[in-house]
Amino acid sequence: MQKKQLAIALKIYAQEHELPAEVAALMQEAKKTRANAYAPYSKFKVGAAIQLSNGEVVTGNNQENAAYPSGMCAERTAIYSAGARFPEARIEAIAICVKAHNQIISQPASPCGACRQAMAEYEQKQKTPIPVYFMGETGPVYKVDAVLDLLPLAFDSSFL
Repeated sequence: MQKKQLAIALKIYAQEHELPAEVAALMQEAKKTRANAYAPYSKFKVGAAIQLSNGEVVTGNNQENAAYPSGMCAERTAIYSAGARFPEARIEAIAICVKAHNQIISQPASPCGACRQAMAEYEQKQKTPIPVYFMGETGPVYKVDAVLDLLPLAFDSSFL
């Protein structure tokens, strides 16, 4: 039997104000769109902002539905919108932030598995890493250099 060790490298910014200016601006866009999330059931709001190579910023927030699982996460809302509106643009960075109704989220909340898979598809399509920055409502911001850092052993089109 062979054993393989998988590891993830995170850069941790202790506070949001330590982010590079362009990333801080992207996170502010994620926060703005988070405020408009439709989350009447979970009361857990998520905002995502994507910086594109053409200078556009595309945002998305979670959209819940009483008929679970018909809703959509913020990350997939944003990335599918970017793909539909600007199919030739490269994704340069993704910023994600969360906020809960009943508690302060002071640690970064990473994307769910479905969002990781969707983001990985775009990273594989563009053949360049996509840095992902994510945070709670307050506290540190985590950065991974590539979506695939969040989804090792990813499923891709080579299996089809």
